[in-house]
Amino acid sequence: MSGTATPAGEARGAAASAPVYDEPDLLRDQFRQLLRYRWLIALGIVLGVLGGGWIGLRGADSYTATTEVTVRPLPIDSSGEKTAPGETSMGSERRTALSSVVAARAARTLHSKARPQRLAADLQVTNPPDTRMLRFAYTAHSPKAAARGANAFATAYLANREKDAATRVRSMVSSYEKQRAPLVKERDRLAKEIASSGKEGALDGTLSAHSSVVNRIAEINGSISDLRAEDTTPGRVVTKATPPGEPSGPALPMMLGLGAAVGIGLGLLAAWVRLVFDPAVRTPGDVVRALHAPVLGTLPRGRARARPRSLLAAGRLAEEYRSVAFRLAYDETFARRRRVLVVPPRGSIATALAASVNLAASFAEMGKDVLLLEADLRTPSLTERLRQADGVQPAGWARAPGHGTIGWPTGHRVPIDAGESGVFDLVPGHRVSKVPRALTSSAVTQLIGHADERDSVLIVLAPAVLSYADAIALIDRVDCALLVCDPREVRRDDLARVRELVVGAGGRVLGALLHAEGAGAEPRRRGASSGPPAPPDRGSPTREGTALRVTVR
Repeated sequence: MSGTATPAGEARGAAASAPVYDEPDLLRDQFRQLLRYRWLIALGIVLGVLGGGWIGLRGADSYTATTEVTVRPLPIDSSGEKTAPGETSMGSERRTALSSVVAARAARTLHSKARPQRLAADLQVTNPPDTRMLRFAYTAHSPKAAARGANAFATAYLANREKDAATRVRSMVSSYEKQRAPLVKERDRLAKEIASSGKEGALDGTLSAHSSVVNRIAEINGSISDLRAEDTTPGRVVTKATPPGEPSGPALPMMLGLGAAVGIGLGLLAAWVRLVFDPAVRTPGDVVRALHAPVLGTLPRGRARARPRSLLAAGRLAEEYRSVAFRLAYDETFARRRRVLVVPPRGSIATALAASVNLAASFAEMGKDVLLLEADLRTPSLTERLRQADGVQPAGWARAPGHGTIGWPTGHRVPIDAGESGVFDLVPGHRVSKVPRALTSSAVTQLIGHADERDSVLIVLAPAVLSYADAIALIDRVDCALLVCDPREVRRDDLARVRELVVGAGGRVLGALLHAEGAGAEPRRRGASSGPPAPPDRGSPTREGTALRVTVR
């Protein structure tokens, strides 16, 4: 796996690692993410069913009866002017039918003590297009009450309309009579004057005035006779309401089904809104889109009480680490220099620490010379938690880099016993006063450069990228980064920020290793002290063929 990659190989590696976004896959992934909010969808369904059931039960005891009335045009409108034959404003008539005056008259007909506005609330008046017909639809809790209400409102409307017409006729007649009274007096005066006049010239003028007054009185009398002869019938009932045989509301099963369908829509909408405004990473697809790198593996989630008290994994978890190691080994970018920086995006380093140890063991099992460099100079712990292999000398490239440098990383190179996986070398970290100077020293650069030898692998463990700048200080020499994170506890913008920092520093994100909380990490006990680790349990049995001799102290 050593050697120099050709430009064509680099292009193929870049093309192979570039994420491909397929729209159907994105839609399927988004739909799966919506199903993570099942409680919102279930809540929407429950609310929809309850609402549909309430409407269905409310409509189950409501009955609607209908009365149809034809409206006859009246000869005189409300202004006192005569109307043309067939001319009627149906919009005005409909508003009149819904007025409080008609409702009060209908309440007297029904002998109801309810307020007229309350009765009118159960009434609907419609006008079919291109007709002079009004349809009175009244809703009540019993069929007989619905029929009585519809007929009462129709009768009240016709009676009110007839009363208004009669009132307008009387008013017009009274107005004509007032106009006629002075004319009658003038006629009588002129008649007396004619009788007493003896001059022929004066008699002719008087006769002409008398004739004009008589004609005007005759016109007024004719208008009064016409008004009194007018038909003021307001209209007639075409269809009389009868008690309905079935409730007017929809059936309860239909409303329950409709409510469930609406509830599903509301639940999906609420889940989509929750998903849009949720910054957390929920699926491996979110990780791929944020990092522009693949997910190399997903650590299985196990119960805390079943986890072994060892950094080295066993069983299914160990197989997952081996799978990740093989994927890295056959990655063209990693194969060029075989260096990888194992870091979490933020928070605890516990799982990244376990991942780096198990990846080192997996590479050692593949026959590689592995060096694990603990670049955590703030809380180093591997020296106390791993067991040194007896009688094994570190490889030449893993020894002190020289130059007379005093301090980290010079000094101890610890061979670590990884059980049946073999042995790998550890450069343990320790606290230093100036972390940035130690990480960028020539000794670290020389040590990293020694890892270019054939069949050698360098794994560097560093603190969280977004918590400290330690990983960014190393990425220009290590080149490749492996992100270890819990998708439920990291945000999408955190992953995007990590990628920007790594790429900006001259490195590349090889991929992500996802884990559930506590997978591969030590169990935390509430109230446990932060004192020194417990002594090693040298009698721990092996599990599934893996010798777990590297124990927690």
